[in-house]
Amino acid sequence: MMQLLYIAAFTVLALLAMANLIRSLFTLAIESQRQTTVPRGRAVTHPELLDSDGQVIDEPLLVMRSLSVEDARAQLDAIYHESPSYGDDQRGESQR
Repeated sequence: MMQLLYIAAFTVLALLAMANLIRSLFTLAIESQRQTTVPRGRAVTHPELLDSDGQVIDEPLLVMRSLSVEDARAQLDAIYHESPSYGDDQRGESQR
């Protein structure tokens, strides 16, 4: 008898889940149709793509150039040698 009660309960839960899924699909379809029928006077753009006057920027925002391994190593070495802890490392090695 308990097995029949479990089967009935899970059947009801499965039917409720399927009804919720179908209702959500219909709601999504109606919302998507409503959004496509709204006239677009001015498209909203991301604020980072606007200049100080509110106009859209047409130039590239990021330009990257390729570096050779030697250039990258030289830049990293320069940053390392300029760091405040670089002098501490040299003093620690000379005391050994």
